[in-house]
Amino acid sequence: MTPRVNTRVAGVDATPELMYLIRVFGSRALALGWGYLLSDGSARRRWRRLGLLVDLCDTADGFAHIVRGDVRRGAAVGLTAATGAYAVLGVAGVLSDLSATETEGASDDR
Repeated sequence: MTPRVNTRVAGVDATPELMYLIRVFGSRALALGWGYLLSDGSARRRWRRLGLLVDLCDTADGFAHIVRGDVRRGAAVGLTAATGAYAVLGVAGVLSDLSATETEGASDDR
């Protein structure tokens, strides 16, 4: 999504500073995504964990804003729900990695 679409969806004002910040974090998301997609094996598992760490931090920060009430509630809840969903998918991926690793280890023991 473009920065303007992001601000419209989040229900926040599109200030020049916020437009810049969205691009900065968009670059971060692209780097994490490309790192994951262009790697394989253990490197891909590391990229997945890095992405999960970022999503967990973003979600925790979103909860903090909801509790403090310093961001419009609708925007804070919506954005926190989005990053929380990303974190849930990340946890599922890491658990899948762990399960596959255990299965590979068990078959190696035979």
